[in-house]
Amino acid sequence: MPSVFTVDPRSGVPIYLQLIEQVKRSVAVGALAPGEQLPTVKQLALDLTINPNTVARAYRELERDAVIETSPGRGSFVRSDGAQGVATKTRDDVARDAFSEAIREAKSLGLSRSAASALIAQTLDRWFPKEEASS
Repeated sequence: MPSVFTVDPRSGVPIYLQLIEQVKRSVAVGALAPGEQLPTVKQLALDLTINPNTVARAYRELERDAVIETSPGRGSFVRSDGAQGVATKTRDDVARDAFSEAIREAKSLGLSRSAASALIAQTLDRWFPKEEASS
């Protein structure tokens, strides 16, 4: 099975973190279902032409974060126990990372906290109209 994951060695983001992000995002949006098997470490490393230790590190981190579970001899699977909770936590982690990156970028551009807060409020109003806010 061809890999649905991709990496960009020139992005400045460590490859193992790129893999973690992609797996978490896939779980959060339902592209990876609870109980679904991930590619083996060896297969994913071959598909992406990266070191197997990099894939193994990403899988260890995902297991530590309770996103996947690994069974020796069977492989790695998206956790199915409490799948809804894992998907929700994973979705929150992905969103938190995206917010952190946006806020880091705003700070590096020299925006003040109040200017950043105003932009966040404007963006929230754009994507979450007031009538949705009460629900």
